[in-house]
Amino acid sequence: MLRLRQISLVCALAVIALLTGCRLDMHVQPRQNPLSRSDFFADQRSERPPVEGTVARGQLHDDTYFYTGRIGSTPGDYMPFPVTKEVLERGRERYNIYCAPCHSRVGDGNGFIPSRGFARKPPSFHDQRLQKAQLGYFYDVMTNGFGIMPDYASQISPQDRWKIVAYIRALQLSQNATRADVPAGQAVPSQPPLFHGQPGSGATLPIIDTKTSSNSEEHK
Repeated sequence: MLRLRQISLVCALAVIALLTGCRLDMHVQPRQNPLSRSDFFADQRSERPPVEGTVARGQLHDDTYFYTGRIGSTPGDYMPFPVTKEVLERGRERYNIYCAPCHSRVGDGNGFIPSRGFARKPPSFHDQRLQKAQLGYFYDVMTNGFGIMPDYASQISPQDRWKIVAYIRALQLSQNATRADVPAGQAVPSQPPLFHGQPGSGATLPIIDTKTSSNSEEHK
């Protein structure tokens, strides 16, 4: 019985020792709730502005031309990365989503929105002025807007803006190419594509039979 009491006393002392180690300060820490008042700072704001020169993760933007399309104050006229088939396909996809409603899918400015009475028709990409415009000019317009056109910086990433620029150049070439621009051995006009099933409608996209189309070209 005596031994049991000794064990109980030791356990009680151990519990008391543990409880004294858990101070109230560990639960009520000297911290500030978000946007609360603080007497520590002269302006009494607990939320502090970032240190001058702070750059958010992924927002360094050290390649000035890639993010502005400009060399100094002048639009540049080169692509910041190689133009491949995949780049043009992505550019076409983004163009058809964000640009075609006003500029049309061929870039002549007769898109769906102007056809419904929009006050000011967009310029055609095939005008001589825009055919001679630098690549960086198109990028800058998408980034900052121009006239009544708003900017698309929040909707289109910088990478995709450049891909749209490449596709606009492809559109300009497609509407103003000469026979000298056609690669040797390619038929003029090109053979129409073959489709799986019926061609697409306004609600569905066509599925092109690329294998059959390529075979028909090879047999010529």
